[in-house]
Amino acid sequence: MNSTASAEPTRPRVIVLSGLSGAGKTVALRAFEDMGFYCVDNLPTTLLPALVAALTGGERAAVARVAVGVDVRSRGDLERLPEALSALADSGAQAELVFLDSNEGVLLKRYSETRRKHPLSGKRSLPDAIAEERRRLRPLVAIADHVLDTSEMNVHQLRRAIATGFGGADGETTLLFESFAYRRGLPPDSDFVFDARCLPNPHWDPRLRPLSGKDAAVREFLDSQPLVGHFLDDIIRLLEEWLPRFEGEDKRYLTVAIGCTGGRHRSVYLAERLAEHFRGQREQVLTFHRELD
Repeated sequence: MNSTASAEPTRPRVIVLSGLSGAGKTVALRAFEDMGFYCVDNLPTTLLPALVAALTGGERAAVARVAVGVDVRSRGDLERLPEALSALADSGAQAELVFLDSNEGVLLKRYSETRRKHPLSGKRSLPDAIAEERRRLRPLVAIADHVLDTSEMNVHQLRRAIATGFGGADGETTLLFESFAYRRGLPPDSDFVFDARCLPNPHWDPRLRPLSGKDAAVREFLDSQPLVGHFLDDIIRLLEEWLPRFEGEDKRYLTVAIGCTGGRHRSVYLAERLAEHFRGQREQVLTFHRELD
């Protein structure tokens, strides 16, 4: 055997994400994006093989993971999805169809709360639109590799399900950095909780109050505060010391929650900065901003 022979190239992974409107496809696609997938929403299925070939071939071979959203907005195109999936498999890609489902009562409640318009509503009532969508998508459920029922999941739990079900390297713990407001209570299932209410608060600056910790002006303000930098460094040192011990206990998912008064400025900033730091060391790092998302 020639020991210098090059290893067989890694097969690109392609997640095709579909499901009922209101079942959480947008949230799931964002979770895949956070995990480093190249994400495209509402792509015509006939273009799927060409997209994957363009992203994973030639000079773009570094794109090894792709997630594509497909739903009833792809008019008259869904019946071609099995053919597209077969073409992906023939090209050497590892293709998986993930379908998000939810019961009618939950979907009705979610539409009522968000006041969004169902894509098939038109002259139909909302229950009729949901029933028609379920009928059109039934063939996809039959061929799906994974069917995920989101009826009992909130946004946080859905992101966790995506991260744990489709995460990266074996044995590596997925990190979720979550910001929250103390006045709305602690996030469920938090492993570490840090209280940022002791730090300088951008809320008291009228220019910064409407913004969030993702905005450049707020980041610049908090970057300039020595106390904030010290707080951030202490969290990083603690996590870097203890994460290997959690991984040694086979803990596959770890939530680090950072709270402040309103959940918009300090906690969001810290969650983003922590995610930036740890993405330089590991594959699976997610963020979730409870009061923003």
